[in-house]
Amino acid sequence: MPRTVLVALGCVPGLAAVLALVMCAVGVDRTGARAARPPVAARPAAAAHPAARPTILPRTRWLDTASAHAQPPPRYDDRVVAVFVHHTDSPNGYDCADTPRIIRYLYAGQTGARQWDDIGYNFLVDRCGTIYEGRAGGIDRPVTGAHTQGFNHRTTGVAAIGTFTAGTSVPRAMTEAIAALAAWKLGLSGVDPRATVRLVSSNSLSRFHAGADAVLPTVAGHSEAFMTSCPGAALAARLPEIRDRAARLQGR
Repeated sequence: MPRTVLVALGCVPGLAAVLALVMCAVGVDRTGARAARPPVAARPAAAAHPAARPTILPRTRWLDTASAHAQPPPRYDDRVVAVFVHHTDSPNGYDCADTPRIIRYLYAGQTGARQWDDIGYNFLVDRCGTIYEGRAGGIDRPVTGAHTQGFNHRTTGVAAIGTFTAGTSVPRAMTEAIAALAAWKLGLSGVDPRATVRLVSSNSLSRFHAGADAVLPTVAGHSEAFMTSCPGAALAARLPEIRDRAARLQGR
């Protein structure tokens, strides 16, 4: 995604984080409107390959009462057949103890100036490999997110907190956590993280006209569905490794 200009940073100043919004916000569906017809997996899974659920910290770890925004009930799909990986395009040198505050700023930017009903991503992962629940609705449920324009249905959005353009180091703890999350979430539907899936675009602002079929990796970068540089070249280069690791965690 086009980088938002940031001021010189310490540990995510409030203004910089809100300006950054940062979460690959260009190319995100605000409403999560239903597609004309549901997306369909390229081929049914022959057998389930469950993976252990990683530790996921609930919204209450980052969203306090004072910051909470009134929102409508969550929307759900029937299952999750793909994972989209993003980066937040925010500073990398943060202390992981400060992650809840960073997520609150991201949430404030989306629900404030942009007037979204909630944070768009289903999950966020910090540089230490800690996974946080993002969008409300239930960690175990197929919550319809607002993370990838045209492809929010039957998918989960995972945001890596930081900026991972070419030449940037991607922490191994972060990629391991993303792989574990993808293995578990896709395993609930018997989906192979190394496979492809056929999805139906719901929005012509994506790379595919509304109603068009798109065959995409089951673990995909944001840029594979939308004209953006997100999740950054460095993180995108790690996606094959993440897919393989997720498949091993499923026992494949």
